[in-house]
Amino acid sequence: MLFTEDFLHYLWKFRLFDNTDLKTVDGEVIHIYSAGIHNTHSGPDFSNARIRIGDTTWAGNVEIHVPSSDWRKHNHANDEAYKNVILHVVYRDDEPVITADGNKLPTLELENRISPDLYNRFHSLVYGNQTIIPCEGSIGLIDDMTLGTWLTRVLVERLEKRAETVIKALDQNRGDWEETFYQFLAANFGFKTNALPFEMLAKSLPQNILAKHKNNPLQIEALIFGQAGFLQGDVVDEYPKKLKTEYDFLRKKYNLTPIENHLWKFLRMRPQNFPTIRLAQFAALIIKSNHLFSKILDIREVKGLRDLFTEIQVDPYWEEHYRFDASSKPSSKNLGQSSVDVLLLNTLAVFLFSYGKHLQLEYYISRSMKLLESLPKEENNIINDFDVLGVKVKNAFESQALLELKNNYCNFKKCLQCGIGNKILKLA
Repeated sequence: MLFTEDFLHYLWKFRLFDNTDLKTVDGEVIHIYSAGIHNTHSGPDFSNARIRIGDTTWAGNVEIHVPSSDWRKHNHANDEAYKNVILHVVYRDDEPVITADGNKLPTLELENRISPDLYNRFHSLVYGNQTIIPCEGSIGLIDDMTLGTWLTRVLVERLEKRAETVIKALDQNRGDWEETFYQFLAANFGFKTNALPFEMLAKSLPQNILAKHKNNPLQIEALIFGQAGFLQGDVVDEYPKKLKTEYDFLRKKYNLTPIENHLWKFLRMRPQNFPTIRLAQFAALIIKSNHLFSKILDIREVKGLRDLFTEIQVDPYWEEHYRFDASSKPSSKNLGQSSVDVLLLNTLAVFLFSYGKHLQLEYYISRSMKLLESLPKEENNIINDFDVLGVKVKNAFESQALLELKNNYCNFKKCLQCGIGNKILKLA
């Protein structure tokens, strides 16, 4: 048989081996009261197990190996972390294990206790020639409850990882949620292609400076376009001339240094997505909503959150321009529905979750989940592949979960750590 220790961990954790007449390799009767808690970090594989061996009931750790000789190869005998191991569980006992105190470690051999059918299902998952995901031939058999429960769990894992990034930035901003939200929102206004210069812009232009000019839209626009590096050279049209005049004054007042203009990318982009248009939209949002994160915390309905972004109005200049001093056919430059959905998904949902997690307020975590449930599913190759396999995705809650599942479980064939993989292995 070809398998890893993970498979033995799985068998031990769920006791999916022949449990009749269990004995050590030396003939002592074994009774398992508790298999212990699976340890995915350093140290013994299972902690706090409770097992009777012979006439004695032991409480301690369980170590698992494919051959028993791995104990020696891994130098466990000289590691203090392994001194409380009460049972060695192995596929094959190829040599006795002697502990540091000179005693022979009780060993349970599983070589003849593993169902061939269970092994074949495991082998098919982990070593098969699937093209999309390891369980692509079986995922359609999974019941909705199992699938839904596991998707919820991996979605939480995804949000927790994102929350770690938010909290790290929060610490750098000395606990200022408004400033941290402003920086992340700016980065997401870059929609991947221009995320970096948008983030650099926000960090070079603190929100408290913008707040001082909340009643002067022209000055806010001047600060944003100026710090983005678009007001460095000569301009012709009246609107950018006004911006440049204001920025030249404000730059000296606040000792500002603009970011390099060459960082912004225009190539192979639809004009509607040009960074100049995104900057105009970002400025319009800042003008409309001071202390934006506080407003988001107070707005309970998804429609209210959406209205924050759909009702912003860019300066009329942009209705006939995509760049400064280059006129175009008139068109609306306000944020489209799909762009709003991306911002709600990548910024608002993440920050509601992070805020709730950090302050242990379940209400905001629940709001984050409900927001994702209200948003349409994402359209990409991964979601399309799951659709082909019969997994019908209804909303962003499910599409985000499937992205996490594919990228952090399926791609690494972590089927034994996956609720779906576990269910497939248990199918009769």
